[in-house]
Amino acid sequence: MFAVLKTGGKQYKVQAGDMLRVEKLAAAAGDKVQFNDILMLGGDNPIVGAPLVADAGVQAEVIDQIKGEKVINFVKRRRKHSSKRTKGHRQKLTLVKITDILASGAAKSGVMAAVGGAGFEAAPAAETAKKAAPKKEAKAEAPKSEAPAAGAAADDLKKLSGVGPALEKKLLEAGVTTFAQIAAWTEEDVAAMDEKLSFKGRIEREGWIDQAKELANG
Repeated sequence: MFAVLKTGGKQYKVQAGDMLRVEKLAAAAGDKVQFNDILMLGGDNPIVGAPLVADAGVQAEVIDQIKGEKVINFVKRRRKHSSKRTKGHRQKLTLVKITDILASGAAKSGVMAAVGGAGFEAAPAAETAKKAAPKKEAKAEAPKSEAPAAGAAADDLKKLSGVGPALEKKLLEAGVTTFAQIAAWTEEDVAAMDEKLSFKGRIEREGWIDQAKELANG
């Protein structure tokens, strides 16, 4: 019995016992993996997928992570000041041994699926760099506004200089409903509200805190 599987953008015809070099997989030597993209099963009762054979799979053991042969690319530009460039490449591959071909039951086999491993080796380094990266300073929190007592009406914030209906709506959504709240703001509260609502210094420029104190005292 043989199978035609697809992995890494390529198709391979395999049978039990075959040694196969495929595009790099996210697995270590000794791991058992399963290829689930099966295009065809051959034998006494061949099955052709449409496009894949349902519930079929090919299981394999990872032998080693290897590299392909070096490919040399030489470029010479005769009319570009005789520039020359040589570039080499070795494709990362995974050597596997086909152990079993499943015509059915692949979904319940419990074997790890064979997936591409372009970042398999880079993952630990990336994780280490992430842990070592300095933590960003936490943004200043918006001033905590005490909720108005039940049944208490909100003040008319439009009495403040420069506050129109749109700006009043933003303040209400931020939990600012009374002049007393604004009158009690500290420098940190003002900076946080400037950043949160993009006031750009309007609070100090318009003198909201002083106005709020007068309005709160009637």
